[in-house]
Amino acid sequence: MIPIERIQAAAERAAPNVLRTPLLPLDERTHLKLECLQPTGSFKVRGFFARALQLTAEERARGLLTVSAGNAAAACSYVANRLGLRCRVVMYEEAPELKKDNVRRWGAVPIFLTHDAVHRWLQDRGWESEPETFIHPFADSEVMAGHGGAGLELLEQLPGLERVVVPVGGGGLAGGIASALKALRPSVRVVGVQSSGYPSMTESLAAGRPLELEAHTIADGTTAPVDATNLDLLQEAVDDWVTVPEERLKPKIGELAARGKVVAEGAGVLGYAALDQLEWGPLTAVIISGGNLAPALLAESLVQLTRQR
Repeated sequence: MIPIERIQAAAERAAPNVLRTPLLPLDERTHLKLECLQPTGSFKVRGFFARALQLTAEERARGLLTVSAGNAAAACSYVANRLGLRCRVVMYEEAPELKKDNVRRWGAVPIFLTHDAVHRWLQDRGWESEPETFIHPFADSEVMAGHGGAGLELLEQLPGLERVVVPVGGGGLAGGIASALKALRPSVRVVGVQSSGYPSMTESLAAGRPLELEAHTIADGTTAPVDATNLDLLQEAVDDWVTVPEERLKPKIGELAARGKVVAEGAGVLGYAALDQLEWGPLTAVIISGGNLAPALLAESLVQLTRQR
């Protein structure tokens, strides 16, 4: 796991630039940690500030480069903008237009590739032939340490915390939060959540090696490839896994908006959707990881919710 000293240092570096996100109580035993309220609409800014602020002057002068389904791209763009650096991002050409716009908003240059081509670029370490300083969006230990700051906040905000429910894509968020919690309060159970439309981590854990799967999910923020190092980390740090049926995600977006007044994207709503498959009772925090949701998808989910009533 990531040493707690590194997590504390990374969180301290990032703190002046990120929000200490609030907890929203759903009931007396369940709270939502609203990472969707971060400046770019997702938790990703925590890790990217933590890593970028650690770079040397020479590394910063080269500009920043990352690869992303969308939220890490926006975070890298935002961090570069705030630090006065150039930035390019490799993105899925299938990414939602809202996430593409978020990258351009902060002045970065997007490079669009197909889903498979992005995964090949990662496997082939394509960044090594590029001039910028590359920040890996989910397998960089300092990025994960920065994300662990959310875990430190949870322990302060909810002293009796017993369980944390975390959406999992590449594993950077879960790895950082779990490392922080297991170091400071090992009794807290960490629950990782994926969609049945892309159960990459759960199937890779079952196989004992990284697997390549096709993505059929609206939780596009979780469609990263599986990194072997993160696979080992999550096997050690995550206590339980829940796979949410894909068909339940869209109506859960509408339900969360109506019930909690929170707009979450497909990946962001995974933890909330998983509550139906978990025992009620332990004092629980659910990470709402992102809120970069296309308005049309929000409208569809609300209409679907209305029809169910």
